Amino acid sequence: MLIVLPPSESKSNRRRGRPADPSTWSFPELGRTRERVAAHLATASASPSATTLLGVSPGLADEVARNLTLGSAPATPAADVYTGVLYDALDLASMDAAARRRANQWVVIVSALHGAVRLRDRITAYRLSMDVNLPGLGPVAAAWRPVLGDVLAPAAGREVVVDCRSSTYAAVWTPAGDVADRWVQVRVPGASHMAKHTRGLVARHLCVDGRRARTPEQLAAVVADGFEVALTPPVRRGRPWVLDAVARQA
Repeated sequence: MLIVLPPSESKSNRRRGRPADPSTWSFPELGRTRERVAAHLATASASPSATTLLGVSPGLADEVARNLTLGSAPATPAADVYTGVLYDALDLASMDAAARRRANQWVVIVSALHGAVRLRDRITAYRLSMDVNLPGLGPVAAAWRPVLGDVLAPAAGREVVVDCRSSTYAAVWTPAGDVADRWVQVRVPGASHMAKHTRGLVARHLCVDGRRARTPEQLAAVVADGFEVALTPPVRRGRPWVLDAVARQA
């Protein structure tokens, strides 16, 4: 199973420790693109107009400055770097060992800086969104679009792709071929402010439950044990199944 999550805008770092070693990250095939994006990000972040170039408010200048120390700042597992509503709901720290192993195997985070990482990959906090246009590089999403499918499709194997990404990050990889037939977008109807929270709960439920799903129908059956669900087939081949999920009231 492949559970695809977006990153979080908020990120945290350890204060001490060794710097990141990109050679240890998952999906080494992305290495060249990672280097290109990081180099252009460093140049933009050193500019006097860095916050404007990165599309953030001047109040986030300290977070932008982190982009200048990516090679020396202490590295932290991605599971701890990404914070916020979705990751609070995923709550990896409270999982038992078996569920945590499944999360480490199944969950992939799509990142504007790294392309894709797994929860155990040791990275550093950064500031970059997928919808940024970096001088010298162009749209960040366009840099990743040609290469992400080559690593994410094999990561799904013969099981479903559980897509919990936001629209900005969903745009960089559209499953194709047989993988598209097993592509399920998780939607939270009528709850925009709770959508991230519910998607995090769905991802957690799958890791804790542990059952594998090879078809969208099997996935819906697993999720239905903890949520009110409705599964909608794709409008045409190459488009996702849609799984509406609403958390049951305790």
